[in-house]
Amino acid sequence: MRIRVDIGRQCLELFGADGACIRRYAVSTARNGAGEEVGSHCTPRGQHRIRARIGEGLPDGTVFRGRRPSGEYWTPAFAAEHPGRDWILSRILWLCGEEPGRNRLGAVDSMRRYIYIHGTGDDQPMGVPLSHGCVRMRNRDIMELFDLVAVGTKVEICE
Repeated sequence: MRIRVDIGRQCLELFGADGACIRRYAVSTARNGAGEEVGSHCTPRGQHRIRARIGEGLPDGTVFRGRRPSGEYWTPAFAAEHPGRDWILSRILWLCGEEPGRNRLGAVDSMRRYIYIHGTGDDQPMGVPLSHGCVRMRNRDIMELFDLVAVGTKVEICE
């Protein structure tokens, strides 16, 4: 299995061992576009891998803070009480860069930037770049993807 995130198309594709695309999802990458620098709030490009899978077995809509369940659950009413919050929901696939100097180590380290593929509120549009650097997905989509991939799965992020 491998994943390709296309920033230009706002699309995530999952490829099977035979190279065929087996799933395609609309996503939302960074509002600030592509980029690797710490503090840029951009989506990093290049070769990555899944470093950790977080949230297995937790209910749909689980709210995460610092990669831990907060005890809260996303609903439209709860979201309305917390406007402007950057929701990290349901599942997290934490990415680690594979290219030293591009997305690994120093001021461009994707893992230390806490770059994830994660769920977001159902009120957030997909296909539009609005995140703070991560790859956002619908909760039902991240839950499906999460069950299909393992730690170590390769992830390519391209423009």
